[in-house]
Amino acid sequence: MKGKFLAGSLLLLALSLVPVQVTAEHNGLLRIGVDPGYPPFSDVDETGKLKGFDIEIALLLCAAMHVEWEFVQVEWKGLIPQLRIGNIDAIISSMSITEERRERVAFTNRYYSNIVRFVAHKDSSFDPNNLEGRIIGVAPATVSSDWLEKNAADIATIKHFTEQGSGFEALRNGEVDAIFGDGLGYWHWLQSPEGADFTFAGDGYRIDEGIGIAVRKNDEELLKKLNQALDTILADGTYATVNERYFPFSIY
Repeated sequence: MKGKFLAGSLLLLALSLVPVQVTAEHNGLLRIGVDPGYPPFSDVDETGKLKGFDIEIALLLCAAMHVEWEFVQVEWKGLIPQLRIGNIDAIISSMSITEERRERVAFTNRYYSNIVRFVAHKDSSFDPNNLEGRIIGVAPATVSSDWLEKNAADIATIKHFTEQGSGFEALRNGEVDAIFGDGLGYWHWLQSPEGADFTFAGDGYRIDEGIGIAVRKNDEELLKKLNQALDTILADGTYATVNERYFPFSIY
């Protein structure tokens, strides 16, 4: 009897470690996971309220689907795990669509496009074509860090910063020779007084399939509704209105 109890307990423990594939109740509350550390896409104002392009697009989509919503703030590396165990229902947080991620989650059609780029001081001799001996700042668990690990880990020092602002600060302080990441987020920073002395270095790299909304792989109904809602806001001009509020060019 004791042996059966122990075996059963071990089985329950093992099952608890397996991602739970939960289907969201979309007639009720849609829980949206977001990492608020990526302005102008996701940020918090002085009152702690979420703001940004991703937030406004999420609200438009919920309105188009006629569902209530709740934003759940999650650190970037925890977004997919929290989705898979059922604590959130969708990730609307500037997540790149990649084949590797498709093995774990399902993606909608893209809701914007991006490229990754280097940023360095305007007076720097930094050359993206010669990274030997350079120190490059990047956010971990991103397509940018994956690219650097694959293409430059043996010749450059890669420094990880979990917050975008920490990377900017390290660049300003001369702790890194350049930072590498999403071109649109960097473009926004370069327009600010803090980024005035810096510039893009070299051309950009397109290394994903666009930016999409992630849902659980078995959540086919939600995926369908989100894609329909995307089509709606693209067609009725509300997407373009939000786009123009953040960028003087189309990012779709």
